[in-house]
Amino acid sequence: MNKEAELLLAWYKENGRTLPWRVRGKAHPDPYAVWVSEIMLQQTTVKTVCDYFERWMKRFPTLHSLADASLDDVLRQWQGLGYYTRAKKMHACALFLQEHFNETFPADRVQLLTLPGIGPYTASSLCAFAFNMPETVIDGNVIRVLSRYYGITGTVERKNIEPYAAALTPQESAADYASAIMDLGATVCTPAAPKCSTCPWEHQCTAHSRHLEEKIPQLKKTVKKKKKGALFILYSPDNKLFIRKRPGKGLLSGLWEIPWHEEMTFPFKAEWTELPGKVRHIFTHFELELLFFTTGDPLPEEFTATGLFVSPEELSCYAFSTLIKKALKELNILT
Repeated sequence: MNKEAELLLAWYKENGRTLPWRVRGKAHPDPYAVWVSEIMLQQTTVKTVCDYFERWMKRFPTLHSLADASLDDVLRQWQGLGYYTRAKKMHACALFLQEHFNETFPADRVQLLTLPGIGPYTASSLCAFAFNMPETVIDGNVIRVLSRYYGITGTVERKNIEPYAAALTPQESAADYASAIMDLGATVCTPAAPKCSTCPWEHQCTAHSRHLEEKIPQLKKTVKKKKKGALFILYSPDNKLFIRKRPGKGLLSGLWEIPWHEEMTFPFKAEWTELPGKVRHIFTHFELELLFFTTGDPLPEEFTATGLFVSPEELSCYAFSTLIKKALKELNILT
């Protein structure tokens, strides 16, 4: 084992985080738990995921229980985590594993990559954490740690870091090493004000020796587009709210919603009235602002046939995105 790995593992033994999906000194006995945590951690902070993970594991403690659940139930449990495609692909993957792999995850990277919703990062994570295989697991924390360790001053992308990460990954203690380097980035080698004096790699770190810690890494920045759209509050004569499942295969499809459009496009001809308030939400590639509109005109049957009317008390029975929950709260429909 290389010296860097030895130093890092010794540090991890004393300073590593305790997380509900983590074990130490060996592979996790339940690859399903590893998979759930890794999918949840995509685009979501550890702090947020902890509570969601524990609730999920109570509701779906096994791969079998997830495969046997309805997609609506899965989406309900996912509410608030965002990026709902992850939940839909998890359900699809559970069904696939049930049908083709006897409800077990294959301990093989090539086979893992054939599963729905599992890409190179998740496959590597499963190999390392669930099977203790010497796989290189690279997240944002690892990119930052290795960029500073090697003193990489140019713009850094994941593919640029892979050779450096592979060179340090030991053949033994793979699960602990992968956890350790992530923890080092999360707690010591932080984006701002890194705690270099407590770092096990302090004396080997190029950025530290050159006083470049705060300037490395340089990451590719993307500018989010801004969009302004409309959300439509529509009631039946007995004061029930119209909701529907979002159609198509695109953004938030399959979730229940109050009808909305990311541009100022109206669903049918009517005398529309703008309501007070608005809601803002940030998606991966754009920022969205929705204004609220309603109408007292009769609703076309071909439109209402796409959904149903529910009372405010019934709303908790349906899986809504964070965007729609924000809108319901802004409108004082959901407390």
